[in-house]
Amino acid sequence: MRRELLEKQWYLEEEAAHIKGWDFSHIHGRYEEEEDLPWDYEGVIQSYRKDEMKILDLDTGGGEFLLSLGHPYKNLSATEAYPPNVELCKHKLLPLGIDFKEAVATKYLPYPNETFDMVINRHGGFNEKEIYRVLKPNGLFITQQVGAENDRGLVELLYSSLPDSPAPDNYLSITEQKFIDTGFMIMKGQEAFRPIKFYDVGALVWFARIIEWEFPDFSVDKHLKELWKAQEILENKGRIEASIHRYMMVARKD
Repeated sequence: MRRELLEKQWYLEEEAAHIKGWDFSHIHGRYEEEEDLPWDYEGVIQSYRKDEMKILDLDTGGGEFLLSLGHPYKNLSATEAYPPNVELCKHKLLPLGIDFKEAVATKYLPYPNETFDMVINRHGGFNEKEIYRVLKPNGLFITQQVGAENDRGLVELLYSSLPDSPAPDNYLSITEQKFIDTGFMIMKGQEAFRPIKFYDVGALVWFARIIEWEFPDFSVDKHLKELWKAQEILENKGRIEASIHRYMMVARKD
């Protein structure tokens, strides 16, 4: 009976795995991550931000973080490529007077040369040459990225055959060199590995379905054996734990 109830919960979490923007409130209190990074991404941005700056947010999600900055809307721009988030941004950002455009940030940014004082990007894709092009002289690019080794312990737990990392070259040193080669000066850079913890397997199911690029083709049916292994770990240790991989970089256009 207990087994049936747990599996039913996991299937329900699988069905519920849909989000708008980047809202993980569905599993709030059931997992922890990014609680103790050695930098404050928003704080880094605020240390450089001035109200008169033109700021572009790449892969803005639903614009949640961008709106939290308290920057004048008339000086904000944002791009997003994921279709559900594009529609959300059209309804949420455009009425505020924020310049929103649908764009794939790794390819082309639909803005003229030397438009922005600052480009920001949290956990999204980017093209260093396009960023250089749209920044004004001495403009800043500030990013927090998900590194190549992110959540790999969870992937190892849930897959008998380990899928490739979705971003195998995503390390601070490699990214810094790309920006230096493009004509940037690196102002700041930090990299960190920190724990991610789950307190019920259902939350892990929801998470794996949402982060589909790290957990390709994941489903309860296909990974039921591994989910029971996770449940055993949870019952023995009180949590399922692995590591996240993050880095932060500030680069200035020379």
